Amino acid sequence: MTDEPEAVNAEAWGAYGAHHLRRGTVLSEAARIDWGFGGGGPGSEVLGELTGRRVLDLGCGPARHAAHLVRAHGALVDAVDASAGQYERARARYGSLPGLRLVLGDAVQHLRSAEPYDVVYSVNGVPYIDPHRLLPALAGALRPGGRLCFTVLDTNSRGDGPSDRVAARPEILRLAGGGEITVHMWVLTPEVWTALLTEYGLRVEGIDVLDTPEAGNRASYRLFRVTRPVRVSSRPRVDKPPAAHAALGVGAVLYGPRGLLLGRHRRGTWELPGGTVEPGESLQEAVVRELGEETGLAARPEDVRLLGTLLDDAGGVVRITVAARVTSWRGEPSDQPGETVGRWRWFALDRLPEQLFVCSAQALTVWRPGLPIDHTPAHFTPYDTGAGDS
Repeated sequence: MTDEPEAVNAEAWGAYGAHHLRRGTVLSEAARIDWGFGGGGPGSEVLGELTGRRVLDLGCGPARHAAHLVRAHGALVDAVDASAGQYERARARYGSLPGLRLVLGDAVQHLRSAEPYDVVYSVNGVPYIDPHRLLPALAGALRPGGRLCFTVLDTNSRGDGPSDRVAARPEILRLAGGGEITVHMWVLTPEVWTALLTEYGLRVEGIDVLDTPEAGNRASYRLFRVTRPVRVSSRPRVDKPPAAHAALGVGAVLYGPRGLLLGRHRRGTWELPGGTVEPGESLQEAVVRELGEETGLAARPEDVRLLGTLLDDAGGVVRITVAARVTSWRGEPSDQPGETVGRWRWFALDRLPEQLFVCSAQALTVWRPGLPIDHTPAHFTPYDTGAGDS
């Protein structure tokens, strides 16, 4: 058996489910969603209106919460779990409940193939899956405006707190009746979880602290209340105005079968390739140079179609951005030494990340006016009446 964290967890949850099948563990019916420590904290109200809504319980276990939402709220719930034992427990108890569909399988594979959900929730199932694998699948399976609520471990019973590094660590899962199983969990700070959710196009609306009421037990969970925005936000990179010599820049739109190319600035914004126009070069040459310097991709000036000029005010400085469409390029985007923008990725237009750099946001709405992106206004002067073409 490989020691990869998710593989360790798959084996552990298989053993966990088999243990409870052998033991014949019977749990009481759920009267509310128990996010942690025996009913403390909010209940199902954080999920919003549920009647007739498509809901996913991620890591459902014996499906008590899923059954409660079907019976008490009229939700249409898919409940997925990777443990065969847990699935058998759920099927034996709730297999004939109308409105509930039990699914045995990998959560990410299910998310990638499912129709969009109005609500997705998980009671402590999220920390067992690599967030870089799970979160993009979650964002893709949640309809715009939909809600995601989940709990994660923040501090264990020994007082070991969260990490600011995105890596799994071993934790002990204690079994009813005795015994324990080692699992691997991503125990991350709320700031890291928030940054990861934002990176994959989700917006954190609130975080609840759930502490154990037991004296001497330092265990604590965090309940994240998240939405997939209907519109994508943008923000300035910094509060200060740009330096006067950097007022003229270019932003390059590269869009192909894999999506739209965006990179992450070290200050947290997602951006198109681009930058400052240098003395003596044309706008097309500036696009080609910046594209090569930032991403390693090669293009020719004749591959660049200028869309027009955007003018706005940044702290009293007139900022001019020329939006451009690169129609052909060669190579694969990669991080370049010494550059402030990296982590280049292709994004589907309906899954753009939050916190676009405002100049990139302006350029994108010039290229595709129908994109649901919010940004400060800019005066646009088109160079080409085909600015909205693909």
